[in-house]
Amino acid sequence: MIGLPAGTKIWLAAGVTDMRAGMNGLAVKVQAALAEDPFSGHVFVFRGRRGDMLKVLWWSGDGLCLLSKRLERGRFVWPQATDGSVALTQAQLSMLLEGIDWRRPERTWRPTAAL
Repeated sequence: MIGLPAGTKIWLAAGVTDMRAGMNGLAVKVQAALAEDPFSGHVFVFRGRRGDMLKVLWWSGDGLCLLSKRLERGRFVWPQATDGSVALTQAQLSMLLEGIDWRRPERTWRPTAAL
């Protein structure tokens, strides 16, 4: 993933998005459905109906970036809401892009026995 500046917010667009949409179509969706500014420098993530494809829209300061990822196996974990947006941290976005359930990550450490 591209390193994002500190303070960058990450928004998941809840519900299903038509994956045929390009930069302009997704920017309009950010303005209309999410009531956000697509040129704010924040990251907006969209998922298709099948759940195996994501598109990420991000204004880098000098241009609009559109990134896409398709999983060969599995589905991206997505909120149950049908509209609105959900805020993520950069760590949660990294997990999402790897196909990991970002809602319930589990720690790998075990508590040590008290002496």
